[in-house]
Parts: sequence; C-alpha cells; structure tokens
Amino acid sequence: MAEVSRILQSVLLPPFSHKLDGITNSHFSSYKLYRRNKLNISIRCSSISTTETTKSTKTQNIPWGCETDSLENASNLQKWLSESGLPSQKMDLQRVDVGERGLVANNNIRKGEKLLFVPPSLVITADSKWSNSDAGDVLKQYNVPDWPFIATYLISEASLRKSSRWSNYISALPRQPYSLLYWTQSELDRYLEASQIRQRAVERINNVIGTYDDLRLRIFSKHPDLFPEEIFNIETFNWSFGILFSRLVRLPSMDGRVALVPWADMLNHNCEVGTFLDYDKSSQGIVFTTDRAYLPGEQVFISYGRKSNGELLLSYGFVPKEGTNPSDSVEVSLALKKSDKCYKEKVEALKKHGLSASECFPVQVTGWPLELMAFAYLVVSPPSMSRQFEEMAAAASNKATSKKDIKYPEIEEDALQFILDSCESSISKYSKFLQASGEVDLDVTNPKQLNRRVFLKQLAVDLCTSERRILYRSQYILRRRLRDIRSGELKALNLFDGLKNLFK
Repeated sequence: MAEVSRILQSVLLPPFSHKLDGITNSHFSSYKLYRRNKLNISIRCSSISTTETTKSTKTQNIPWGCETDSLENASNLQKWLSESGLPSQKMDLQRVDVGERGLVANNNIRKGEKLLFVPPSLVITADSKWSNSDAGDVLKQYNVPDWPFIATYLISEASLRKSSRWSNYISALPRQPYSLLYWTQSELDRYLEASQIRQRAVERINNVIGTYDDLRLRIFSKHPDLFPEEIFNIETFNWSFGILFSRLVRLPSMDGRVALVPWADMLNHNCEVGTFLDYDKSSQGIVFTTDRAYLPGEQVFISYGRKSNGELLLSYGFVPKEGTNPSDSVEVSLALKKSDKCYKEKVEALKKHGLSASECFPVQVTGWPLELMAFAYLVVSPPSMSRQFEEMAAAASNKATSKKDIKYPEIEEDALQFILDSCESSISKYSKFLQASGEVDLDVTNPKQLNRRVFLKQLAVDLCTSERRILYRSQYILRRRLRDIRSGELKALNLFDGLKNLFK
C-alpha cells in the first residue's frame, strides 16, 4: 500500500486530498495563455498573493464544494450517480488512511477485472450541455480550448447550485483543491527554494492568472450579463483549475479527449499500481482494469501516471514516502557559461532546437537522460569543436530525430565533472534547507498559520529528502566514473613513461 507523506492530525489542519489526474503539466502548457501574444499580457511572479490572510479570504469566497473528508456529500453523489445510470459497483466510498476519502472494495475483486463503467452521460467534457446555453455558445464562438472551456463550464454550473444537473458532483468536490496553486509566493520561496518544482509552481500559477486575464479581457468584459465578475474571477478560476489539475483525465480510446469522470476521481494513487482510466467500447463506459486482486475492505487504487514526487506535490498536494516511487526524479539545472569564448555560437545552436542557455533535465536513481549528457558536452566543448555544436544541441533536444548516445571521449571527463559540479551545487542547497528546517517556523505566532506552515514544511522536507537522495546516488555514480577515467589515464601515462625509459 502506498503511503503519503506524514500528515498532521486532523485537529490541526484539514487533510490533503489525492485525486485522479491523467494530465501532465505539459498538456496544460499547450493551452496556457492562448493568444497571449496578441494581447501582450505581462505576467510576473509578483502577481501571486504573498500573504496567508489573502489566501484565506479567497478560499472563503468559494461557496460550493465541501471539506475533503466529507462523506455526506460523497454519499449524495453516489446516490445521484446510481439514479442517473451508474451500474452497481464493487466499491463503496469510505474514509481511508491514504487520501481521506477513497473507493474501498465491498466484494472480492479479481486481478484483471474491469471496474467502474461510468457512462459518457455522467462525464464532463467540452461537449457537455450548458445549463446557461448562451454562455457556452459565446465561448464556442471564440474557439476557447478545452482546458479553459471546461474550467469556465465548471464555474458556471457550480454557481447555479441545485439548479445544475451536476450539483451533487460539485458539492462533493473539495472547496479548496490541494495543489501548489494555493501556496503563496512566500511559502514557495521559503519551503521550495532548493527544488526546481518551485519554478514549475510559479509558472503554473502565472499560467492560470494569464489564462483568466485573457478570458476576462477578450470575452467576459464584453458579455458581463453572461459572465459577471462576482462569479467569474481569479478566485473561482483558481478553484476550477485546481480541480482540473487534480482530476481531469485524458481518455486514449476517445481520441485523447479530456474529461472529468465523477466517482472515478475518488480513486487514490498508488505508485506500485499501473492501471489507468479509459473508455471501453464494448461496455460503453469509462473503466479501469485491476492489476492486482482486492479483498473486501481494501482500498482500490489507480495510477495518476508516472510522475515524480515533485509533480505529485504540484497537482495533488502530497509526497509519497521516500523510496516508494519508482518514477521519482529530480530536475538538475545546467547552463552555459557566459565567459565561454563560444557562448554566442552555442546559444544560436541551442535556439535552433528550441533550447535556451539554461535548461533543466530530469535525473533518476537509475541515471540521467542522453539529452543531459549532450548539453553538458556542449557546455564544456572548446572552440576547436565548433563544427559539433549543432550535433550536440540537436542531441540535447528531445526533438532530435536520432536518439543515439553521442560520445566525445576527448571531453567526456570535463562533461562528467560539469554534471557532478551541478549535482553537488544542488545537494548543497537541499542540505542547507533541511538543516535549517527545524527553525523555519519559529517566528510564526498565529496558531492557524503555524499549523499550515508546519504541514507545508513537512511536505517540503519530504520532497527535498527524496530529491536529495537521487542526487546523492548520481554523485556516487559520477565520482566513480571519473575515478575510472582518471585511473585509466594514469595507467596510460605510466605505460608511456615506461616506454620512454626503455628507449633511453
């Protein structure tokens, strides 16, 4: 059974919820700030709220949804789904140790068995019928992409309360989705200063702000009767995008359509489970196939995808126990040196392949990608290798047609040493944060603020511990490889000296 990061007792803080997601941040990036260039919107980190008071006020403005451990709303959801066509289930919604609410087997479930069978009529997509049809028609006229379209749809239906057909579903959604969208700038800076996931969080927050600003300027302001600001504002969009990031799934058998699947999104994540949701044509419903057996009373899990601990924290607000996530990775930042005599030439080569002078690459316990090594080669390559700059830049891009492992023996030692220096620089930042983590909250006097910060700090400690562990492993491998290279060179020099003495 997967374990989430240590969680404070519920009397201190509302527990975090882990919900289903088949969408990665890169999927949202393809929609983010669509037509932003036309509007020339400038979004900065300073746009993020920097006080807990502001955040608290914002969440209180969301009048719909429930606490994450509410079973009453969830029970109403289950009843409504059954009345609306959901077939009898082998799972019940209960309070659980992992995820606060989850689906628990009420019968023996075999390995390889199909479960759920949620009909398309109970699934929210960009094609779902609007209660306010005029609002939906306006968004379609502007060709709004699926992500912001569904986010706006969710707000529109939620604002109608009981008069929306989705009221029972929306009432069972968390009032505050637990993702890094709800961390303040000061919390991100304070707790995630060592991790690259901090920058990902800032980008995501600014993407949501930019998308909302685009909708507001281009559509909402022109149709205030359909999109009144007291309903369609940045607070409600933070809520709706928090729901989408943590619950939206992509269905391969429905041409990759993105959807919210009520009931299915009550399933929690297990790093050891590989099963996922999809549309089953034979049963004409959304199903998943179990990859293990479950006994009555056991929680049934699904995979949210092969995500690192940082990505799981980014969307869902939890960190798996250290060492339990086989897909865990840490991003290492590599950058060209501005003092490099060939800096301009190397930057130009990178630009041709969609890269910049500074890039992040994922590193796992099992090793690092070919792209990282290629970038390192480019960084340390001397002017005499200028003809290879293009090849190195192409290999550093995941757009490269060839995935062969390029090698330049003459600069391999320098490249490995450069990667080692970057890893050790990151290790130093993690160690500094972890050593000081016991003192981070000593200046907090407000009890509620203290509880929140203790919890967020624990999540950050768990994330940084797992990411540093990967870097330590990389450090060991790099040092060993460098030792072997240098040992070989030493042997060659000794052999050469021996030959010289022989011919004296």
